[in-house]
Amino acid sequence: MFSWLRMAVICIVVAFLTRFIPFSDFFRNVNTLVHELAHAIAALLLKGSVMHIHLYADQSGVTNTSYTDNWMSIPIALAGYIGASLFTLLLFYLHARGHDRIGLACIALAAGTALALFIRNGYGMAWSGGFAALTAFVLFAAPDWLRKGYYLLIAFICLVESIVSPFIVLYLAVTDPAMAGDAASLSQAAYLPASVWAFLFCGFSLWCARAAVGCLFRSSAAGIQISR
Repeated sequence: MFSWLRMAVICIVVAFLTRFIPFSDFFRNVNTLVHELAHAIAALLLKGSVMHIHLYADQSGVTNTSYTDNWMSIPIALAGYIGASLFTLLLFYLHARGHDRIGLACIALAAGTALALFIRNGYGMAWSGGFAALTAFVLFAAPDWLRKGYYLLIAFICLVESIVSPFIVLYLAVTDPAMAGDAASLSQAAYLPASVWAFLFCGFSLWCARAAVGCLFRSSAAGIQISR
């Protein structure tokens, strides 16, 4: 119970504080990027194709894919929120192991790969290119304190967004199911209500967030040394 309460408090505090950080909206698109890229990867793994990814300034996005069998739409639709939650967990795991540089490299590589292969709208291309360049600069040229701060900023924003996004979908699934994004797509493909899929997204995101916060506190405890 304590770990769940700790996770909730941290997410609420971070969600509040990041609203006061200049340009924080710029970094919220990282979660959208990973979400859409997860759809694309799932489609490719199923031997489908990716037509394009579009990212927008309001932190929304869309991935257009094609595939041969109808059942393939289920894992492709599932991949978005699951992939974003797992990516957040990966960021905190890498931080706990002292591998912030590897995490930044993964972030920059994701943005650069998506830009080169999939993103085709103006805002999405400009954002992905600028974000990849900024992250690469921080990775290779920034001092350690700035690199760590930049990494944690992205990690915490991804943590909050990975929770908030599925709860927004849950709200839409209850009030206007046709507008519930991936949950609506899954309800058409698998014949379960959109609210059920949205609830599963929320549960998985909370589990990953709890594990991510656990990694954070384990890394803090590991850094404490007692001298005699």
